[in-house]
Amino acid sequence: MQHFLFVHFKEKRTPDGEQIYFAVSKDGFTWEAINDGQPVLWAMLNEKGVRDATIARADNGKFYIIATDLSLSYMMRNVYNNSWRKVQREGSNCLMMWESEDLLHWSEEKALPVREPGSGCCWAPDVIQDKKTGEFILHWSSPQIDKDMRMAIYYTKTKDFEHFTKPEVLYAKEDSGVIDSCMVEEKGKFYLWVKSDKEPCAVIMLESDCITGPFRRRYEFDEEMNGLNGGPSAYEAPTACRLENGGYNLFLDFFGAKGKGQGYVPFRSSDISTAVFKRADADFSYPYGFKHGTVLAISEEEYDRIKAFDYDAESYNR
Repeated sequence: MQHFLFVHFKEKRTPDGEQIYFAVSKDGFTWEAINDGQPVLWAMLNEKGVRDATIARADNGKFYIIATDLSLSYMMRNVYNNSWRKVQREGSNCLMMWESEDLLHWSEEKALPVREPGSGCCWAPDVIQDKKTGEFILHWSSPQIDKDMRMAIYYTKTKDFEHFTKPEVLYAKEDSGVIDSCMVEEKGKFYLWVKSDKEPCAVIMLESDCITGPFRRRYEFDEEMNGLNGGPSAYEAPTACRLENGGYNLFLDFFGAKGKGQGYVPFRSSDISTAVFKRADADFSYPYGFKHGTVLAISEEEYDRIKAFDYDAESYNR
């Protein structure tokens, strides 16, 4: 039976929110907090805070967590002067990574300098494996230097998470910037979600026959977005998981409220090829508001191990 692990951060104004959190589910609908809702990993390098975590299961038996190197708690006021433009140009120069062989014991974090120094931020990584080549496509949001720092989705390829190819553009929208990419494969088609800055200011869905594009817009997805409470501009950070029945759950991070009003809201589709997802709050349960993260399918045995692990005894909680 397939179970799920949600790796994410937490909506708090204190530094403990910008760390790595785990939640698990037996079905992808009802979620439980791990480690009593406390961080399972703490960032100790660079900005000493991480956001937008993703997780990958590699062919070498290891797991990799990769996240944005960014602490608004520590840095936004006294370093970035409350300017997202300044963060975009000067902050988040690396992605941060941990590795593990069992989802329990993790290495010390290390920096992945996937962008040239001075070329702007690296935000919101995600990973998908190319089944044809075995390579992993690590994609993230960065500014285009030659397009007045307009945000686009970049990617690099790796087989071992040690050696990475030169970054290239995965998707750039002609009339606006885009951030927060999430990609899945289903029956030879690649589905990509991104948050568009304008035209529309919303999460949009795209499709391609190739893992690196080109991507074409699926306008069927927009109908549900246009009817969302608070308007589609208040949603970002898509992440999706495939269910055993072939359907998909899609999660969008709602930031159009303060404090506990923020966090992921769920959508369902029985057939991803239709690009139709319907909001389904009543089908889901969360222990608190998850912020930008990624869902990984895990086994029942992995689920049991994570649930039973004593993070406090291992000093993960100190």
